[in-house]
Amino acid sequence: MSLEPVRAITLEDIERAGARIARTIVRTPLLRLEAGPGLPEIRLKLENLQPTNSYKLRGAVNAVAMLPESARRQGVWTISAGNAGQGVAYAARQAGVDCSVVVIETAPSAKIERMKALGAKLIPVPYEVAWKALDERAFPGMQGTFVHPFDDHNFIAGHATMGLEILEDAPETTAVIAAIGGGGLITGVASAVKARKPHIKVWGAEPETASPAALSFAQGAPQAFSGWQASFVDGAGGKSVFPRMWERMKPVVDGSIVVSLEQTRLAVRMLAENARVIAEGAGALALAAAITGKAGPGPIVVIVSGGNIDLSKLCEILEATGQAQRRSGYHPPA
Repeated sequence: MSLEPVRAITLEDIERAGARIARTIVRTPLLRLEAGPGLPEIRLKLENLQPTNSYKLRGAVNAVAMLPESARRQGVWTISAGNAGQGVAYAARQAGVDCSVVVIETAPSAKIERMKALGAKLIPVPYEVAWKALDERAFPGMQGTFVHPFDDHNFIAGHATMGLEILEDAPETTAVIAAIGGGGLITGVASAVKARKPHIKVWGAEPETASPAALSFAQGAPQAFSGWQASFVDGAGGKSVFPRMWERMKPVVDGSIVVSLEQTRLAVRMLAENARVIAEGAGALALAAAITGKAGPGPIVVIVSGGNIDLSKLCEILEATGQAQRRSGYHPPA
């Protein structure tokens, strides 16, 4: 398959995407988090408040809108752990076309039910099958136009609109942190931020069980992550960094911060307890990374990329972290 060469996301691309998606997406708020003494100054970019409760809607709406009419009429399909599937399904419904999603079979039921409600036809597969299909851009029996959930110029340009919003709302920002899965979110945000304010650092965040981007930055080349493990952080942390995504990320991203699953659980709790924000595992990764101090004292903008978590899993995390805090004698800041 012949693919369009990778090219930089320009300010013109981003501004046009912003105008294209403005009537569909929410210009999400940027709120200060009262994290407590000794922690960095943190602001939350609340992408969990999008209509699909995930940033993926930005890219999906732009990508589907940019398809030629002949391609849209054939229907669209994508591959997803749930959030990209919701975004493409939402955009497809808006365009009045069919949508199918090759979905990872362990996706949270909240994401599965939402995709069904949006009219998507779901084809559940194991993670490794989905990851292989993402690389090959093909899946047996699928018809219509494939919308890649991260390695797509227009998808990334849609995400980049978030970066311009951050700079408008918090021009004093010193660092931005975003979870890395396929790399589309951080590439888009970093492209916008670096174009306007190249001194601002842009860091990724990955779980220790799936951190190929951190390995790639350490090695200076795209790497596979041999110790990959599934976890509740289902929306981030891939098995590898695709070479095309490395080509996109390397010029604009400063590195990736690896956090433990326990640090991520604590970040989920902090968002719920201190800000009354519901975040899925991937949505809390950036906060977990900020709290390590590795991105500096701030102001740091952390992107709460999604809130599509099963309530039973959220309750489990809150109960487990609450017990740990009670044992340690910890009290959250007032």
